[in-house]
Amino acid sequence: MHLELSGPPANPSSAHSFGQRAKGLLSKARSRTAAYFGAKPEEIFFTSGGTEGLNTILRSLKGHVITTAIEHSAVHHTLRASSVELTELPVGLWGAPQPAQVEEAIRPDTAAIVLSAANGETGVKIDLEAMAALCHKRGIPLLIDAVAAIGKEPFTLYPGIASFALSAHKFHGPKGVGLLYLRAPTSFPSLFTGGAQEMGRRAGTENLAGILGLQEALSLLSPQITEKMLALRMYLEQSLTQAIPDTTINGLGPRIANTTNIAFHGVDGETLLMQLDLAGVAVSHGSACSSGSLEPSRVLINMGIDRKRARSSIRFSLSRFNTKSDIDRAVAITAHIVAQLRALSNRCHHS
Repeated sequence: MHLELSGPPANPSSAHSFGQRAKGLLSKARSRTAAYFGAKPEEIFFTSGGTEGLNTILRSLKGHVITTAIEHSAVHHTLRASSVELTELPVGLWGAPQPAQVEEAIRPDTAAIVLSAANGETGVKIDLEAMAALCHKRGIPLLIDAVAAIGKEPFTLYPGIASFALSAHKFHGPKGVGLLYLRAPTSFPSLFTGGAQEMGRRAGTENLAGILGLQEALSLLSPQITEKMLALRMYLEQSLTQAIPDTTINGLGPRIANTTNIAFHGVDGETLLMQLDLAGVAVSHGSACSSGSLEPSRVLINMGIDRKRARSSIRFSLSRFNTKSDIDRAVAITAHIVAQLRALSNRCHHS
């Protein structure tokens, strides 16, 4: 990326030598990225990120679509704003739909099944292999939001998967670049119109430095990274639940290696987040609404978790660069703040 950004600026669409060099780099990055997933180079389209990739494929859908109410906003809002007929499957406290649910919801006019490989807030995974086998058997495209999964778990491109989207920054690549995979020979209308970039499917000069960064970040992934993050996450959960009584992990299903969502009962999650942030611990809680205040997570509410528990819930996300000492410090800080907030709440209730 540094070499590319150091210049001279080169457009892969230009005919001069600088442009042809850039075109060669782009082609090599596409081929290497495709090889990582066991795909064909012509099935890989570079985008600005997962949101663009998902919008590109979802806005082309017509007819009946099966999804859930816990999908990322890029799926949830896009499908609800479209003209498709939606079936949103309940996921309950498990946190992910079951293959039998999906099969039961299939109709003769079902055009696609749209699911996240792993939920970004709880980390709960779908049974991707079973879902893909079902879709392959029934001849229905399975469209996957893979943003939260890739980089945390090995990702297999099963035959039933027609499309998936990802964002590079989720596995330590650069922000502002992603990709959309579309299994050949499926076609889709371009979201952007203009030039003939990305095989005529995504107009606009390619972010070559970002694409090179995406490909390099993918090449650095390994099963050992997943194993390390999983061990850290399990250590974090064990340490938190031992140090802090009356906690509940949200999502009963199997989860990706780096994410845990925990309810600290009797504590306001927004207050806890702010106190943790001041102490140097960065976590997440709910989603920002138009008023600027934090609302309970739509995902947790749509799992059937009551608003009080949802308001007390915090998401911790780890990376391969975290250490046990990071976790020990975060647990000690969290336990201290939770104890203070609970003591304050008890005094208020008894005053």
